[in-house]
Amino acid sequence: MLYESTRGDYQQLSAAEAIKLGISPDGGLFVPEERVSIPAEEIVALAGVPYQDRAIRILQPFLSGFTVEEISQCVNDAYNGNSFDHPAVAPVVHLADRLGVLELWHGPTCAFKDMALQILPHLLVKSVEKTGETAGILILVATSGDTGKAALEGFKDVPRTAIAVFFPDEGVSEVQKLQMITQEGGNVGVFAVRGNFDDAQTGVKEIFGDASAAGEILRRGYKFSSANSINWGRLVPQIVYYFSAYADLLAGRRIEPGEKVNFVVPTGNFGNILAGFYAGRMGLPVNKLICASNENNVLNDFIRTGIYDRKREFKKTLSPSMDILISSNLERLLFELTGHDAARVRRWMLELRENWRYEVDDSTRAKVRDLFWSDYASDAETIQSIKDTYARYGYIVDTHTAVGMNVYGKYRKSSGDDSYTVVLSTASPFKFNASVALALLGEDKTAGKSEFELLQLLSDFSNLPVPPGLRDLDKRPVRHGDVVEKEDMKRAVVSFLDRRGVK
Repeated sequence: MLYESTRGDYQQLSAAEAIKLGISPDGGLFVPEERVSIPAEEIVALAGVPYQDRAIRILQPFLSGFTVEEISQCVNDAYNGNSFDHPAVAPVVHLADRLGVLELWHGPTCAFKDMALQILPHLLVKSVEKTGETAGILILVATSGDTGKAALEGFKDVPRTAIAVFFPDEGVSEVQKLQMITQEGGNVGVFAVRGNFDDAQTGVKEIFGDASAAGEILRRGYKFSSANSINWGRLVPQIVYYFSAYADLLAGRRIEPGEKVNFVVPTGNFGNILAGFYAGRMGLPVNKLICASNENNVLNDFIRTGIYDRKREFKKTLSPSMDILISSNLERLLFELTGHDAARVRRWMLELRENWRYEVDDSTRAKVRDLFWSDYASDAETIQSIKDTYARYGYIVDTHTAVGMNVYGKYRKSSGDDSYTVVLSTASPFKFNASVALALLGEDKTAGKSEFELLQLLSDFSNLPVPPGLRDLDKRPVRHGDVVEKEDMKRAVVSFLDRRGVK
């Protein structure tokens, strides 16, 4: 399996080279040159094996050049009882006869990003070894909240790596911020950026495309790579949990073999739902991929109209990990739906950069509408969805999952579709406890309390323990206090390496 750039101006690479680079030097994203197929009988067979075996089977065709033993080692080092607090890793909880929730937050940082970022460091180290790379790898990450902590935790003290994370100064929750700025590790750097997530993400992309920055980093013994979902090694593990959810439904006799299933995905950067698209292309019986947006509903508008327009007010919402106006992974979808037409993708991405918008052709728009359905939830609807989900099912969801539940209700009302539906739950309710506690307990009981007081209040209400990754965060020492302008991100990276002297 070789990988090519969505912009078409770079050579084809092995899986190891693509993972090591992270982003193509021509500014594009790496995608598999060929389509992978999983036979129906093999999908059925996944029902009888644990998550680790499912992961090995799904990852193997994408990682040619890796031995089965190497893939198995990466998988088992990532998905184990030390890192995940549930034996199923990503369990499906059934709320009703035709509705389930896929819990993706049983990892160390209580968010779905752990599903990929616990294995990416292992894949990257193997990739560095396989390519004979002598330089260290510097991971650059822009985060809207969850990716940053998950990447820091995954790469902490990993040999021959360093990691610098940038987050919007006022665009993450207090819990998310403290998770990052208290991070331990001799090879980690954390920087707040004055701006929003799109400013941080654009800054990281510009550093990747800056030859002088690459030269400065190389003189210090490093080469750039990424842990954002622009890195194929970050995206491909996410395909696994779609197959795993389906296998669990088969094992529980909730569906019949070959029966099509809907997946509702709260998403801002499009990587999570794109993994579902690839799963469907591989043969997983996917009926509809339902894209759930918050009030920054650029993806909802695109799916409905074929027009991607980021020229709009950026809104800070109760689901901050989805507060995004530039959805990087949409570029991969467009490349796939146009038959790997790099010229068209290049033109659209240039229009987005120069005019802040682009419009796809009728054929591409029709393909998008055939695969996806979309809507969005306001903050008021998000709070109401938390209340309704608990009242109806006795189940507590975070704000992002609540967006998914709200949009699922709108889909059912619009379509009448009774297919079994899996809502992807992307974070523990404890991670966004201020909003969850307000919804369930009311303002009288929550007013004036800190997020950390609310953690215990929510625990008492739900009879669930506060996850270890969130417990006593406010008592941990702050290790990273730098705040930088978006124009100074490159200087911050160089200074970080000089200050830390890490390799």
